[in-house]
Amino acid sequence: MSITTPDQALSVAWEITIDDAPVALSARGDLVAVAGAEGTVRVLDAAMGAEMGALDLPSGALKAQLSPSASHLAVTGPMGYALWRRADGRVIVRESGAWSSSAAWANDERVAIASGRTALVFDADGEELWRTEPAASTVTDLAWLRRGRRLAVAAYGAVRGHERHTAQPVVTYPYIGSHLALAVAPTEKWICSGNQDASIHIWRTRDGSELTMSGYPEKVSRLAFNDTGFWLAADGAPDLTVWDFSGKGPAGTAPRQLRCHETITALAWRPGAAGHLASGGHDGTVALWHATGGQPANRLRPVRTLDDVDSAVAALAWAGPHLLITAHRDGRVRAYGLPSRTAL
Repeated sequence: MSITTPDQALSVAWEITIDDAPVALSARGDLVAVAGAEGTVRVLDAAMGAEMGALDLPSGALKAQLSPSASHLAVTGPMGYALWRRADGRVIVRESGAWSSSAAWANDERVAIASGRTALVFDADGEELWRTEPAASTVTDLAWLRRGRRLAVAAYGAVRGHERHTAQPVVTYPYIGSHLALAVAPTEKWICSGNQDASIHIWRTRDGSELTMSGYPEKVSRLAFNDTGFWLAADGAPDLTVWDFSGKGPAGTAPRQLRCHETITALAWRPGAAGHLASGGHDGTVALWHATGGQPANRLRPVRTLDDVDSAVAALAWAGPHLLITAHRDGRVRAYGLPSRTAL
């Protein structure tokens, strides 16, 4: 790994180059975790880019997720998962032989990890607390609701809700198809899945009523709500789509359409309520948007683009409202500083 501090400091705070092609980023508090395809995971100081810890998941990595206070890290991969503890650098690696698609922290003391057709819940020391019964197929994504008391588990045919220590679901949200991504609004009014059949399916948690947004040209594999819970960003087309979930929700409305990339490879909302969004493309371009402005009928253009890296964007993450972290397939990881909450 090499680290440099670029001279053109108008926006770049630091840059590092790692040997393992990045596949995922996670940023919480003062830390950033960078996971590489071969399983090398580095934990960096967000402000300077200095390495604070590292671990290896021998079978390769898919996702990394820091806990809310950045005191723990969970990493998942094609054949298992790992847990890292900041206090002493302890690493627990479990090669389960099962596809582990994702991890989700309920709080600093409890994490859910997808392992094959089952979701496993551990305490911060890696002791298993409980597990769900096997789903119909591999678990593809996880999310917590009710302040960490209910776990939503996405697998083929449905999203299922499990209360703590309950193997069988207490609620089922059916939709026949393969769910690739799960997003729960911070208001907890909505559960959304991005699907292999090029659609977004929505359930209202209050009564289980459903809505499908179809017609995407490609599968929808990236979904994210902003902090207000009123705006949902999704891929699945050359245009990013941003749906308005305020009021009664998006039924009968059209989304904002954000045009910059031919192929979207990453997206991340800036923390806060301003409606600022970052997106990345296969061509290496990173775009910054006022994503909730304008009218649905008009395509939005980015406020700014950062396109001086000729390598696909692998992941994006915000380390607070002032620092955007970008990771590219060629191993370059950059931090861009933003001067205020309102500026892009």
